[in-house]
Parts: sequence; C-alpha cells; structure tokens
Amino acid sequence: MALPQAPARRFASDNAAGAHPAVMDALLRCNDGHQLAYGADDYTLQAESAFNGLFDRDVVTRFVYGGTGANVFALACMLQPAQAVICTDWSHITVDETGAPERLLGAKLIDLPSPNAKLVPNQIRDQAHLLGSEHHVQPGVVSLTQATELGTLYTAEEVTEICKVAHEMGMLVHMDGARIAHATAALGGTRDALRAFTCDAGVDVLTFGGMKAGGVFGEAVIFFNRPLADRSKYIRKQLTQLHSKMRFISAQYLALLNDDLFISLGRQSNSGAARLYEKLHHLDSLNLVSPPAANSLFPTLSPADKQALQDWSFFWDWDEKAGQVRWMTGWDVTDGDVDQFAAGVLEQLNKRI
Repeated sequence: MALPQAPARRFASDNAAGAHPAVMDALLRCNDGHQLAYGADDYTLQAESAFNGLFDRDVVTRFVYGGTGANVFALACMLQPAQAVICTDWSHITVDETGAPERLLGAKLIDLPSPNAKLVPNQIRDQAHLLGSEHHVQPGVVSLTQATELGTLYTAEEVTEICKVAHEMGMLVHMDGARIAHATAALGGTRDALRAFTCDAGVDVLTFGGMKAGGVFGEAVIFFNRPLADRSKYIRKQLTQLHSKMRFISAQYLALLNDDLFISLGRQSNSGAARLYEKLHHLDSLNLVSPPAANSLFPTLSPADKQALQDWSFFWDWDEKAGQVRWMTGWDVTDGDVDQFAAGVLEQLNKRI
C-alpha cells in the first residue's frame, strides 16, 4: 500500500521552516525610509532596550549575521591568548562549525565525552591540572548548549552549579542558545524561567538564537558580564559580523520579543515533537524511550524503512551505524502535519493507527 500524502511541513530541521508573519511584517516596516547604518538606527536601539527588559537588567546586545559567527564572536570576546574552550563532543562549535573557532580564534576546544550532550561539574574540575602549567593550554571558557544537540536541557540548578565551578576556577561561561526559545518554553515558558538558567545562573555571555524560532537571519549576542563587551564592537567588525543595515536584524527581534512571541513559537515546536512521540512511541523498533525535552526525536529505523520514509518526507540521518535518524519540528508545525507524518511512519512499518 502506498504511503499517505506527505505533510506540508517536513520534519528535517527547524531551519527548514519559514519566517513568522510578524517577523516579515517587521522587515517590511523597517524597510520604509532611511536609517543610520551599523546599528545607529532606531530599530536597533529599541531592540537593545527590549533585551534589557527581557533580562531585567542592563546588558550589552550585539547583533550578528548568523549562529556560527555569533558563537565565534562571543568566544573571541571572552578568550585570552593561550586559552581553551571546554565543551562537549556533541557541541555545535566542535562538530558543525567547520573548525571556525579554531581557525579564526586560534583557540583549542577541549571537547569532553557526554552521552547526553551535557557537561557536568566534575568534568570541568578534572581539567584543573592544566591550570598554571606553561606547557598546557589554559581552560578559559566553558561553553554550554541550551537546548543541546541531542535535545536535552540543562536545568537552572545545573547551569548554576557549572557556573559556580567555572568561576571558582577562573573561567567564564558561554551559552550557545541557538534553540533558546525551545529551552525557555520547556523550562517554564516565562521570562523568569529564561533568566533562571542564564543571567541569574551566572552565564557571562549568551548567544541568543532567533532563526530557529521564526526569524530570517541574524542572531543576538548578549553580554551579562558587561566588561567583556568593552572591545566587542571592534571584534565584531574584525570577524566580519557587523551588518551595515543592522535594522533588518534587530527589527526581527523586536517582533520576536514582543509579547514573548519567541517563547510561544518554541512551545508550538516542542508541542509538535511531543505529539509525534505520543503517536509513535509504542513502536518498540523506534526506540523512543522517553518524551522529547524540546523539539527533536531520535528514532531508529531499518535501512529499508528509512529510505522509503526519507523519499516520502525527507529527514536527516543522525547515527548511521546505529540506524538512528532525527525528526525535528519547526515553529509552524500543525497537528495535521504531525498526524500525517505519523500515519506515514505507521503505514511503512505495517502498523495501524
């Protein structure tokens, strides 16, 4: 029997989703008339003020082109010569950024093994033997990803403990928040919840992602530790991350922060993944052992089933040796999309709804 009609929205990546209408409207509005360049425009000034309100404190906000550039720029403002970044072996900076931090910053990444893509305090303490030796690179920054590349989450308490250990060892803490909207929605869905696992927990610099939650392009780098931003405007330019027409980035964030739209879109994305889990977790062969924390599932499929389903509604391989793939929901996923996709999986695996 042929598979049913494929859903309109695929489950390959939240990067595959388009932009939210409010973001597109914001881009059209900011296109009217002339504004000063390089961030001196009204929209950027308003967006900087909006981020102060979001975190309930004076922060320094720098807008950049994209996620890799945001992470490299943030780390460049935090690292001293001969320092390294501690991260997991799953982190985007070590797996998916084509060596950009190493090449552009000349900084070593100490990528520690983690089956769930999360660092724990003892892993950081275990690097203390490097400190003070002129023969070893010096750990200078701990980089966390929230939500992680495996869809797991750090609780506010976990981030707080990591920040405490890192700061006691003389290190700073960076958070890669490419999916900050999804993490916030999953960990309470409020501004207070966001603050609890970022600035209140002790994070020094945050990469605040918008593209996976309804944006078009551009990310924000938030400096809670304000002295780290002292030379940031020069470093941003040197790393080719200064957009001349900055309003087209910052206007998107005005839309996403208005009425906490970014949290609502993260919640919608997470809910789609949870619904897909509920539809399919009874299939033992998929190995969906627990509900998703955010917006991704990592089932296992036989080679034949995987190929048939990818041809029908494309999604990415994850761990080919284990037969594991990734299903990810975007901000615009509907219940109908989820139900159609689940029906196709059930049909292919010869099951009935």
